[in-house]
Amino acid sequence: MYSILVERVSKTWSGTSAVEDVSFTVKAGDLVVLLGPSGCGKSTTLRLIAGLDTPTSGRIVIAGQDVTELPPAKRGIAMVFQSYALFPHLSVGENILFGLKVRKVPRAERDARLAKTAEMLGLKLLLDRRPSQLSGGQQQRVALARAIVAETSVCLMDEPLSNLDAQLRLEMRREIRALQQRLNMTMIYVTHDQVEAMTMADRVILMRGGRIEQNATPAELYDRPGSAFAARFVGTPPMNVIPAQAVAGRDWALPAFGTHVLGDLSIGIRPEAVRLDPAGVPAEIVAAEYLGADTLIETRLGNAPFVARTAGRIGMKAGDTVHLAWSPGDAHWFDRASERRIA
Repeated sequence: MYSILVERVSKTWSGTSAVEDVSFTVKAGDLVVLLGPSGCGKSTTLRLIAGLDTPTSGRIVIAGQDVTELPPAKRGIAMVFQSYALFPHLSVGENILFGLKVRKVPRAERDARLAKTAEMLGLKLLLDRRPSQLSGGQQQRVALARAIVAETSVCLMDEPLSNLDAQLRLEMRREIRALQQRLNMTMIYVTHDQVEAMTMADRVILMRGGRIEQNATPAELYDRPGSAFAARFVGTPPMNVIPAQAVAGRDWALPAFGTHVLGDLSIGIRPEAVRLDPAGVPAEIVAAEYLGADTLIETRLGNAPFVARTAGRIGMKAGDTVHLAWSPGDAHWFDRASERRIA
């Protein structure tokens, strides 16, 4: 098993910074997800680790060896791309073995590895087919098999499930996580989908504007977001973050925060922590979306949108007034200027 160290890595193109002073460690055998919106630097960071791009500054260490200047082939890694990158003229078996043939691995060993990998991923009956004869999920398994057959200790994945439909994504993320744990691989996985991050990762590195916004376990990221950005990015629907003045005058609304005054603060409340209570804050319903098991009630507190998630169906409609409340322990507080969490 290999650990990975990314130390103060930056990447600049023509004076524009794509990644800026990024540092983190991936423990051997862990699955770490780089999460964030488009353009945040997550894929660039992965490419720097893979050796497909060279950092402007900083260093990358894999298994104790500084690989910053090494080509990809010398880094002991496998990579799965978003586009699958399968050769259309080769069979499934030939696609899986392509890298081993290039490295001149003996035929007997290639065949043994192929048989083991195909069995593991349910591809035994598909080895003679061409990629065009496969479904999206099957093509993704072939791309995954090509990475696994290399038998490296580190695997990098760049949004591998983004081309699949919702049901296939659910199945594949379970398969990838189970496979990673079974093989004890060290894995870095890039995605913009917070559901993938929360369900698969040992740790999540949330990125924003080329920097790390928060590095935490999925539970920590959800329970104690380090910033208003993290609070809004993780959770479905996302956390309500509104000016604290919108709930002024409530005894339960504002604990003591030293030198901070009400106008300096934002309050964050998860929609699922909100309840309907006659003693709560009045809010006008903008829309109510019935989802079967629960209903999303979109309201406005002051001028800020605020969503509540309640069980079952409510007998209310747009224009009605509801009263919203939550427990003091469910409130998250942020400095409005910096957007950072206040402990």
